[in-house]
Amino acid sequence: MCGIFGVFSKNLEAARLVHSGLWALQHRGQEGSGIVSSDGKKLYVHRGMGLVASVYNEENFLNLPGSIAIGHNRYSTSGGGSCDHLQPVIREDRLLALAHNGNLPDTGKLEIFLASKGINTNSCNDSELMRKAVSYYLVKGMSLEKAVQKSYSLFTGVFSCLFMTADKIVAIRDRRGVRPLSIGTLGEGNIVFSSETCALDIISAKWERDVRPGEMISIDQHGLKSSRLSLGKEMIDIFEFVYFARPDSYLAGKNINDVRKKLGRQLSREISIKADLVIPIPDSAIPAAIGFSEESGIPFDMGIIKNRYIHRTFIRPAQSVRESDIRIKLNPLISIINGKKIALMDDSIVRGTTSKEIVKMLRQAGAKEVHFLVSSPPVKYPDFYGIDTPRQDQLIAAVRTIGKTREYIQADSLNYLSYKGMIKAVGLPEKQLCTSCFSGRYPISIGCRKKDVKLI
Repeated sequence: MCGIFGVFSKNLEAARLVHSGLWALQHRGQEGSGIVSSDGKKLYVHRGMGLVASVYNEENFLNLPGSIAIGHNRYSTSGGGSCDHLQPVIREDRLLALAHNGNLPDTGKLEIFLASKGINTNSCNDSELMRKAVSYYLVKGMSLEKAVQKSYSLFTGVFSCLFMTADKIVAIRDRRGVRPLSIGTLGEGNIVFSSETCALDIISAKWERDVRPGEMISIDQHGLKSSRLSLGKEMIDIFEFVYFARPDSYLAGKNINDVRKKLGRQLSREISIKADLVIPIPDSAIPAAIGFSEESGIPFDMGIIKNRYIHRTFIRPAQSVRESDIRIKLNPLISIINGKKIALMDDSIVRGTTSKEIVKMLRQAGAKEVHFLVSSPPVKYPDFYGIDTPRQDQLIAAVRTIGKTREYIQADSLNYLSYKGMIKAVGLPEKQLCTSCFSGRYPISIGCRKKDVKLI
């Protein structure tokens, strides 16, 4: 789920551009941030826990010289939220830096390989193991492209990555392209990589295309080169459309805001409810609520106000922190809600705790009825590709029926968008989408984690 951004330029201050890109990608990771830059001879690094706004200051940029840089916003899955696992991953030798978005559910191949070379893997997460494998081949005298190519088959999972040495950046995606990665240009000869297109817009870069599944892009002073590391077929994670991506981004040619409106419209076609107002849980459910309102004719209003200075609660690492954040993050408008039948829209229900708290909040504000609408199907299966939902028993739809879920969140009714309706609204063929959290079908092997999944 992390956000990655990279710049290879001729004479631009790359670290400052990466910093702007990370601002735009803050929604993809909020636990920590880091930038590695290069002046063509040496790598420089600054990383810290917290939001982009608090991690960097002017002195930091003076210590991040050069026209090449990569950056990373961390959302922890593998390795937890410790500062020891901040990215870009770089070690004392300053030979290689890595920014990784995604997750390797099974690192067995990497661990066996590194152990066979006498390389210590204690306390390493998946990203650190990837860096060690590529670094091994670099030390042997291989080019960065060759080192990545030799290591690629060891990366058993999902990844969009930027590797960087003092004079080069290499970008790769896994063979299914589950996590996004775009290529942009900024003037003549300057190349930009970004997890989402919205960050290209921030620095006035022009989107050129996406890195293709199984493709390797390398950029150095001699120009950009593309090569195929694996036969690829895109299956981008549908949860990017439902929740994660920013509404002003484009994925697979689709504008996220437009897709989310269509999700809401489709839900309105599938169900019938009587309500006075459609109210979204801000911010990610706003487009779906607008679509539902337009299709159903039920008026839309912003009955819940969001504190703009609090994190996205779903991607906070601890349950106790998520629950306390809800009370700080959202506040109902009593003048709008009191005495009304409310159709409350959210993009998904994962654990159910947030939903329960918000329903309670609306009832305390005087809501006559609360009808909970969800612009996606029930999340029944854990994610092993970079979203922090690794345990199926923590997913409310996996352990409770829709009726029992409605009782738990204390709503008057609960309606999900159908699976087929979701696919229709996204507007891409099902075979081009990873729907694992809804369907239990994992397009890339999850290895030893199969034992943690029960088909429902």
